[in-house]
Amino acid sequence: MQNYMKLEIPSKSVNEAFARAAVGAFAAQTDLNIDELADIKTSVSEAVTNSIIHGYRDADGTIYIECVIKSGKTCIIEVTIRDEGAGIANVERAMEPLFTTAPDEERSGMGFTVMQSFMDTLDVTSEKGRGTIVKMSKYIRSGDEAAL
Repeated sequence: MQNYMKLEIPSKSVNEAFARAAVGAFAAQTDLNIDELADIKTSVSEAVTNSIIHGYRDADGTIYIECVIKSGKTCIIEVTIRDEGAGIANVERAMEPLFTTAPDEERSGMGFTVMQSFMDTLDVTSEKGRGTIVKMSKYIRSGDEAAL
């Protein structure tokens, strides 16, 4: 069984909290605990903030968010956040802890590190000048499986 949702938001910083809450509300229909929900919401915040700050920088654009819930013995929540912004020249370098392209804006360079730590999978693809796609997933075990 599968459920999904799609959301498009303008690349405005005020929409980061909305994206976080929307994905959190969608994910809450599963059997996740409060820590897993916080992990998902924080990861979404980081990905959306990256799109706003680095993807579109000083330009207007759209951020596309898709969530899929796949039910089974282990429930999988997949979140994809995509922009059509500046793209990332070197994804491997951008995923290194403390690397940032906006040091003058007091950015910590920990966004991808946070996503990797909080989610079970993270895949980032990007093309310079064409945008970035962040795909991440969280595996939610049912109460019975968690006790094993």
